Order: sequence, then structure tokens, then C-alpha cells
Amino acid sequence: MVIEGILKNGYITTEELAKKGYKHAPRAARDVREAGIPLETFRVKSTDGRSIAAYRLDNKKIERGKSGGRKVFSKEFKNVLYKSHNEKCSICLGHFEERYLQIDHRIPYEVAGESKFFKSDEKNYMPLCGSCNRAKSWSCEHCENWRSKKSSKICTKCYWASPDEYSHIALREIKRMDIIWEGKETGVYNKLKSNAKKNSEKLPDYVKKIISKLLENNRGR
Repeated sequence: MVIEGILKNGYITTEELAKKGYKHAPRAARDVREAGIPLETFRVKSTDGRSIAAYRLDNKKIERGKSGGRKVFSKEFKNVLYKSHNEKCSICLGHFEERYLQIDHRIPYEVAGESKFFKSDEKNYMPLCGSCNRAKSWSCEHCENWRSKKSSKICTKCYWASPDEYSHIALREIKRMDIIWEGKETGVYNKLKSNAKKNSEKLPDYVKKIISKLLENNRGR
């Protein structure tokens, strides 16, 4: 859709992409770039006079290591990755059928491309559910390292690359925990939700308070 618009008019705007159904136009442009087609982003006026982004082919710049586009993964490789992660999403640890998990670079393709870092080694990739993949994409796209520095070393210390051992999330000094309750565990979730409502608290705040009290009560044991 992006390429067709560019070939027809020389460029395509975020407004035009929105009309065609893309609510997140930058992701559409990113998909094109990751296919090995360099795009230039510039500003134009929308139909109501606002300044908006537009995309056209960038004939002067083909980033080294990215001109070939994303690697196509074999079914065998995806299966190995799926099994090695116990059929779970690497972020939320939820169980999913293999077809619902997507192979994602630990270090974003936009940062490192298909460089030497991305040899056919499962350690360089992670299976993500659709929800976590979208959350990671949004966070990465708003990270200063993604936008300008392009440092793989910085990415390796990020939650989205190493959820078990990290020092930042998109350069922010915060910690995050994604929890999924499955099967019989949902009963615990329902109790937590009910108690949080009785206390007029948001569920995440209520859970954090319970954990803090538990740690305080166990201090010194």
C-alpha cells in the first residue's frame, strides 16, 4: 500500500494511510524499510492545514546491513525457538499455539539490521505474542537509541531484549512485570480484582501493595 502510493504520486502521507485503514502509519513505513526499501520521511500539510509526515523513496541512502530486508525464517527454526521457550511468549510468559507467536529480533532490526549479531542462533531471537510484540514496537520506536544512537549494546541491557536481566526500558530507569493467569489460576486473579475494587484501587496498585506488605512481613526471616 505504501509503495503503490509512492509510485502513483511520488509520496504518501500519514493521512492517506489512515484513510486506507492504517491507524499507525509509522509502523507501515517501518515494514517497508525492513523489506529493504529505504524511505525518507518529510513534512507536508494535511487537508486541514496541519503539519504531518509523508514518505517517499530515499535514493541516496541504503543502510548497510539492511538493504536485503528481514530474514525469512524457516518453519524448523521457528519450531526450535518455540520449543526452547517452552511454548511461551518471552515477555508475558503466556502459553500460545505456535501460529500465534511471532519471531522477533532481541535487538530491533531498525538498530542492527541483519548484522553479524544476527547469525542463525536462537539466542538472538525471541518468540512474542501479538500483544507483547506491539508493546515492544511502540516502546522501541519512542526510544532515543532507536531514533538516533542505534547502539546494539544499549539494546542488550533493555527489558525488551533481556526481560530476565535488564537495567532500563527504552532508556528509562523503570522496572516492569507482565503476569498472565491461566486456567485455574484465573480464580486468584478474580479475587485480586474483587478486593481491589472493594478498596477502590486500581488492580496493579493493589497487587504492588500486597507484595510490599508480604516482603515487609517476611523481613528478617
